[in-house]
Amino acid sequence: MSCMHQTDASLVTASKITGDCVVINQCDREDYAEYPTENGTARMVSTTARGLTKSRNMAIRTAKADICMLADDDEKFVPDYEARILKAYEALPDADVIAFKMIHRPRSFGDKVMRVRFPNTMKISSVQISFKRESLLNNGVCFDELLGAGSGNGAEEELKFLTDCERAGLKIYYVPVEIAAVGAESSTWFGGFDEKFFENRGATTRYILGFPLASLYAVYYVLTKKALYQKNISPAGALKATFRGIMKNRITKLKKQKGE
Repeated sequence: MSCMHQTDASLVTASKITGDCVVINQCDREDYAEYPTENGTARMVSTTARGLTKSRNMAIRTAKADICMLADDDEKFVPDYEARILKAYEALPDADVIAFKMIHRPRSFGDKVMRVRFPNTMKISSVQISFKRESLLNNGVCFDELLGAGSGNGAEEELKFLTDCERAGLKIYYVPVEIAAVGAESSTWFGGFDEKFFENRGATTRYILGFPLASLYAVYYVLTKKALYQKNISPAGALKATFRGIMKNRITKLKKQKGE
């Protein structure tokens, strides 16, 4: 779990986490604390570092478990979430990543277990994602720190993560088992469907998918998601801003500057 400015483990309790948990607490101090949960330990690393993807990578390095689950700070888990997750991995021994169903969220997939490949990975949000920690470490997969809240480059960090998993040959599945509910609080990065949103979307999709697929996706998104954004910007304006982001190719250039 990544969070900000916590002073104790009350957020872990509020999230109904009963087992082991790694909490990366972005704040103004550097320290470490442990708190007992019902069936395990919450280990909180407080850090002055900033960025969602940076904190998730820190959590992956700090974790000790074989199987990990991403958590938002506004998430509430069902009582037997650990058993549900472990059961899914026992039933799918070849799975490296499993995305679960969220309570009260629109269904992206059907009611059957399925192997997920691109472009269906675009339907998965970060709170659905669990993974075998060793699968990531052994294949050099982590979250891209040029993306996500705090990066200034917009979101799509889960798409980049899942795309990197696929490129590394890892197997991704969807299991229609509910493990948690996520709140509807305002996002730390989403400022509305304005030109900046669409330009960032163009930049992130170009970085992740390349020019041809990003261009096709830009047209698809603008045509099919009008109900979401048309109160804020016209389809023509949205498409123009998206292609501006695609053509600037800002994030790819930034990565090259960093020598990555």
